[in-house]
Amino acid sequence: MKITCIGAARTVTGSCYHIQTKDANILVDCGAFQGTKDNEKRNFKPFPFHASKIQCLLLTHAHLDHSGLIPKLVKNGFKGKILATSATVDLSGVVLLDSAHIHERDAEWENKRRLRAGKPPAKPLYTIQEAVDSLAYFQGVVYNKVIDLGNGIRVRFQDAGHILGSSIVELWIKDDAREKKLVFSGDLGQKNLPLIKDSTPIDEGDFVFVESTYGNRKHKGITETIDEFAHAVAESLKRGGNVIIPAFAVGRTQDILYILNQLSREGKLDHLQVFVDSPMAMQATRITLKHPECLDKETQELMKTGQFPRGALTLKFTESVDDSMAINRIKSSAIIMSASGMCEAGRIRHHLKHNLWRSECSVIFVGFQAQGTLGRRIIEGVKKVKIFGEEIAVNARIYTIGGLSAHADRDELLDWLSKFKKKPRRVFVMHGEEETALGFAATIREQLNLDAYAPEMMEEIQI
Repeated sequence: MKITCIGAARTVTGSCYHIQTKDANILVDCGAFQGTKDNEKRNFKPFPFHASKIQCLLLTHAHLDHSGLIPKLVKNGFKGKILATSATVDLSGVVLLDSAHIHERDAEWENKRRLRAGKPPAKPLYTIQEAVDSLAYFQGVVYNKVIDLGNGIRVRFQDAGHILGSSIVELWIKDDAREKKLVFSGDLGQKNLPLIKDSTPIDEGDFVFVESTYGNRKHKGITETIDEFAHAVAESLKRGGNVIIPAFAVGRTQDILYILNQLSREGKLDHLQVFVDSPMAMQATRITLKHPECLDKETQELMKTGQFPRGALTLKFTESVDDSMAINRIKSSAIIMSASGMCEAGRIRHHLKHNLWRSECSVIFVGFQAQGTLGRRIIEGVKKVKIFGEEIAVNARIYTIGGLSAHADRDELLDWLSKFKKKPRRVFVMHGEEETALGFAATIREQLNLDAYAPEMMEEIQI
């Protein structure tokens, strides 16, 4: 058996594993590279395999760094099955269509420049229609059910506790008359997050592929984190400006709405005026409410008693461009949530353009900011940024609430790995920046006495 680490190897994005046996040819994830321009250029390179020969794709969850190249895969000839939980199937429809819209728009802007320069037009990575076409290959599965894929392969999806429908993939592969078990953690959520259940412990696996996004740090406790967030919002509103929250439309936006609602019910924050400026976030919120099987007991109880998502706050979802532009005429007391969470695209850039230069305003970051992104540059303290070609001063107060991350921290990752009753033969550390992945592999060796290694990009693993 050969496993090729096509992405998320000593980098955070582009999750994709190509697994080949004598009879089988499958993928786990098919994610887009995000962050730096060099990273994004990788998305346009040919796949290092024949898409038409891939029999099955197992998708851990709907975030673009795990799903974003699926329309390209189908466009290149893939005709197999895409297995994911039902919630992931629903969310993927929203995420991939939004991604296609951005690719079409970016190509349109690029082609205006190319036309003036006398250059041939560029094509988008994929179109909206190609994204729609890819959705026909998705099939929903349930957690904790073993599925026979044929060719000596069985699979089971377990809850990863990261976002709605996120999964750990357990794979039993029979090759050369011997069966080996592979475990792919996907993205593991931290414990006690709002809305969704904690990740499922796995008790056996020969080879484990574990994420390491926060493998070099520890989050604050969730109670302390929510208090920190409440303080940041209250202090920001007291100064008389707006509060801008870059938030991923899938997962993080719903978490923040839940927390704001909770803080309002408890009287810790009063008379909040909240705008969610993201059509995708509105759709994702509806999908969240459609899948109570993925939600924790506390959230289910709040829904039954009618306390969610109501509360002592004014909440408005905006869909149209005109509604979005109208928000930028508000000069004070507004909490504005918008995507993308790393400030690389979408309406958040417009809100930053109108508020980042104002000292009475605040920007609250509530998720991971990859290297090379606008969000990363802001939290690292740059004094000026370029947005839509215009230089904008960074005068707003910047807050980073790391404890609200949907990723498990170092100790939670170690705890998840420690639950294996029989030591894995090897642990492969994935989905972390190079220094973090290498460091977390060393931590695993030292603290758990496991053979741990961080593969390089395109490295082939023979098992």
